[in-house]
Amino acid sequence: MKVTDHIQQAKGKTLFSFEILPPLKGQDIQSIFDNIDPLMEFNPPFVDVTYHREEYVYKELDNGLLKKQVVKKRPGTVGICAAIQNKYQVDAIPHILCGGFTKEDTENFLIDLDFLGIKNVMALRGDAVKSETYFRPEREGNKYAGELVSQIQQLNQGNYLDDELLNNAKTSFCIGVAGYPEKHMEAPSLDSDVYFLKQKIKNGANYIVTQMFFDNSKFFAFVEKCRSEGITVPIIPGLKPIATKKQLNVIPHRFHVDLPDDLIKEIIKCDNNKQVREVGVEWCINQSKELIKKNVPILHYYSMGKSDNIKSIAAQVF
Repeated sequence: MKVTDHIQQAKGKTLFSFEILPPLKGQDIQSIFDNIDPLMEFNPPFVDVTYHREEYVYKELDNGLLKKQVVKKRPGTVGICAAIQNKYQVDAIPHILCGGFTKEDTENFLIDLDFLGIKNVMALRGDAVKSETYFRPEREGNKYAGELVSQIQQLNQGNYLDDELLNNAKTSFCIGVAGYPEKHMEAPSLDSDVYFLKQKIKNGANYIVTQMFFDNSKFFAFVEKCRSEGITVPIIPGLKPIATKKQLNVIPHRFHVDLPDDLIKEIIKCDNNKQVREVGVEWCINQSKELIKKNVPILHYYSMGKSDNIKSIAAQVF
């Protein structure tokens, strides 16, 4: 079922969903199930599965020359999503990126998903790999998420890259895109960021999931700005509980979001990460309850491969 259908059928009730990481290469699917199992009691309509690009390393050969080698630390999402849908009978939503994909790769990826009955995708540009200062698309790939959305929508209309195909089957993907309440790190302003978000909606995106945030007022202001610009699709808040002191520095640096002073002060008082986890869970519970009062369609949690703190939050909220 499509995400938009889940929202419509909920009739105003806030739903619970979460995002998982693919296992590290060498681990089996059970590592995924172990993180999903504790959260199934909260009846998630779908589970998001992130995609991780390959990285490059340079190894020195015996002759002194360097050889570029591709390293893929986590497997792709097609098989994982199929396994989740088969085991749990819930929708699995793969992330699909511009980075690392040609348009032909993207089309083949979407065809495989369609064959498996996967009807939702999250369309993202993706970040630069470690060897790049700035994001660099594939030579024959999509440069921006908006272009990726357009390609998916073209397939929904039966338009394939090979225009000589006959009797083209139409796909029916429900397309999610990312929104940034505190703007994307590369955007010159929030206004320009919302402008390009609106373009993604015009290109065919059906719903928005936000980057994590820790101050609900920023989410509410973001939604108001989107609505004032004519964006009417569902906007789903993304939440993450802080679990370690290190994240006080890592989260602002990596995700370019601000942490409220009150949250920072409470974490600094903690003597260990167990106490930090308790503060993070309590903060996220309060965030969640306030968001539910504002009738958000879904609360989407970034589990980052660990479900224990998400379960503690959901037990108090749902």
